[in-house]
Amino acid sequence: MRGSIAHGLASVLLVVSLGAAQGPNYSGSEDTRTTISQRALAGSVPHARAKHPHPYQVGTASWYGRDFEGKATASGEPYNMYDLTAAHPTLPLGTWVRVTNLHNGRVVYVRVNDRGPIIPDRIIDLSYGAARALRFKDQGLQRVRLDLVPPPVEMAMLERVAY
Repeated sequence: MRGSIAHGLASVLLVVSLGAAQGPNYSGSEDTRTTISQRALAGSVPHARAKHPHPYQVGTASWYGRDFEGKATASGEPYNMYDLTAAHPTLPLGTWVRVTNLHNGRVVYVRVNDRGPIIPDRIIDLSYGAARALRFKDQGLQRVRLDLVPPPVEMAMLERVAY
């Protein structure tokens, strides 16, 4: 009796360990990884837009920097021009947004921690650090696409599950 129980447990452990040791379930191409991540995000985060190809918003972004350094944002935290943050007129504070520069395709993830922009026809004010990452700090304005995403920790967990 003990022998068959031990044999059964050993078989179960062998099957479980083989499943855990299995390699990635994707071809390794960028397109496949994006599709898997988008499916995972769309299935488990209600506000994520990965399920729908339509952006949350498309329009003109601006950036703000040194004049606001250290001043309180709408969230109460001091503004740091090098952080990847943004001001948006309506999104809840703490929302994470993927911002895509439509001129060069560069992407940055920012956290909404302030209100703005105050100038009509602009959809988001980015920190200097975010504008630098998108490579439009010299122009001052850039056409961008906004997509809502889950917080980075949640994204990393979802990507692990997807692979």
